[in-house]
Amino acid sequence: MDKNLKAFENLLNIMNDLREKCPWDKKQTIQSLRKLTIEETYELADAILKEDWENIKEELGDLFLHLVFYAKIAQEQQRFDVAEVLDSVCQKLIFRHPHIYGDVKVENEDDVKRNWELLKLQEGKKSVLGGVPDALPPINKAQRIQEKAKNVGFEWENKFQVWAKVVEEIGELEEAEKSENIDKIEDEFGDVLFALINYARFLKIDAEEALERTNQKFIQRFNFMENYANSNNIALSNMSLEEMEALWVKAKGK
Repeated sequence: MDKNLKAFENLLNIMNDLREKCPWDKKQTIQSLRKLTIEETYELADAILKEDWENIKEELGDLFLHLVFYAKIAQEQQRFDVAEVLDSVCQKLIFRHPHIYGDVKVENEDDVKRNWELLKLQEGKKSVLGGVPDALPPINKAQRIQEKAKNVGFEWENKFQVWAKVVEEIGELEEAEKSENIDKIEDEFGDVLFALINYARFLKIDAEEALERTNQKFIQRFNFMENYANSNNIALSNMSLEEMEALWVKAKGK
């Protein structure tokens, strides 16, 4: 037997054992697993961001376990089994890649994406945006919405137009702030973020990854400030803003 098939068979067998014999595994439901699966997904995302291949391997294994777990629970409830899950995704991939498994011609990646969205509508999807999960984090959701709209032609022509939209939205936010209407301010602030995420796409960068890099940079610099203060027996809370800013500049130099 192929080593990949053997490894997958081992996982299925272990899952059967755990579901039958382990008190914790026996009591799990799809609802109780959901938050754990989300946590595992974020752990994988962290490992990918760091390009930590050993950790990526470990986190992929954890996710495989969760996927098999859901399929096992479904089988117990006579909904479907893991074979049906895999058959379903195989059929979907074949249908959505007619340039591989049919006679459709494509020129580039954009053609593939456009075909993908049109084929999803043929499958009965009511909206191009229907496949965007409600539970996605807002930045990811905005990216997916914009990408899907692009695939059916609803897209700016160039990045200069997008930047003009960013500037326009910032102006509307400034006007909203004068009104002191918190709902209006929040609405316009959201528009600014959405426009900036769109601009990031045109710069060919991932807005979430860019923000996370800034988060990590801030953490590192702030930790430097804390360590410097501690080593000099100073509490950050007792320092003036000017003193902290001087430390911040020193941290940036590091």
